[in-house]
Amino acid sequence: MACVVTEPCINCRYGECAQACPVHAFHQGPNFMVIDPTVCVNCTVCTLVCPLGAIKCDYELAEGEREYLDLNRRLSAIWPSVTMADPPLPDADQWALHGKKREHLNDASLMPGA
Repeated sequence: MACVVTEPCINCRYGECAQACPVHAFHQGPNFMVIDPTVCVNCTVCTLVCPLGAIKCDYELAEGEREYLDLNRRLSAIWPSVTMADPPLPDADQWALHGKKREHLNDASLMPGA
C-alpha cells in the first residue's frame, strides 16, 4: 500500500508533503508532485500536511481517482526526487479553488508515443 497524489495538487504543488516524508518518496514535476509507491511506507504523514487534501491512501481512492495510481508510479520513475520542494506555484492559491484540473497536468511524457 502507498499514498497517492491526486488531482487537487495540479497547478498548486505546495510541497509540505515532500518536507514531511520520512522516506523521501516524493518527486517533483513542472506543476505536480507524485509519490514513488516502491518507496512509500504508507505512514500517511503527507496526507495530514497537504493543505488541499490531495494525497490519499491507495485503498481510499474513489473510482475517478484510480488513474493517479499509475500516474504516480510512472512519473516518479522520471521526475527528480525531492525532500525540499520548490515554493508553491505562483497562482497556487487561485488554482486551489479549481476543480477538474486533470487536463492541466504539465508533462509531455504522458503524451501517446512518448
